[in-house]
Amino acid sequence: MGPWEGEWPAGEHFDPELLENGDRRNVLDEFRYWRHEAIVAQLDTRRHPLHVAIENWQHDLNIGTVVRTANAFNAAQVHIVGRRRWNRRGAMVTDKYLHVRHHPTVEDFVAWAHGEGLVVLGVDIFPDSVPLETYELPERCVMVFGQEGPGLSEEMRAAAKATLSIAQYGSTRSINAASAAAVAMHAWIRRWEFGQRV
Repeated sequence: MGPWEGEWPAGEHFDPELLENGDRRNVLDEFRYWRHEAIVAQLDTRRHPLHVAIENWQHDLNIGTVVRTANAFNAAQVHIVGRRRWNRRGAMVTDKYLHVRHHPTVEDFVAWAHGEGLVVLGVDIFPDSVPLETYELPERCVMVFGQEGPGLSEEMRAAAKATLSIAQYGSTRSINAASAAAVAMHAWIRRWEFGQRV
């Protein structure tokens, strides 16, 4: 969007620099020309109780895409478990509108989740995984995604109440970790925003 045309709108949530020079950010139209802090504050009033966690032991490039999807579904927080540094490229700056929290170990993360009353759910393909499509997702939960290739760590798998798998019908053994995260988050949205029970 180019510079604001006509009389400037009133309100402290508007950014004078953006009104003058234009807003080229990838934000919803309702947030055009808003200050960054005002957007985050507004999102905070309507965040979902869904949390998303990603294990980051090998600097997985999928993390940025998972963060971007968590922003799209307005997750409460995104949790990085393992290495603090992660590749932000795929996030497309959406991490600035989320609350991203780091946990150095699985133990730290699980203790935090239990302290918050959140159910830890892994998303991965194991012989004993439960189909996501038939699992009654709790409203207050944290979905944990492993890295591309190795998947969830054994420690995380053991800590999860359940591990959920996504039904597949082609020849590939698994779908991309970022794609799996999008499917799982959308399943939560269908259940708790649209009331679609399994």
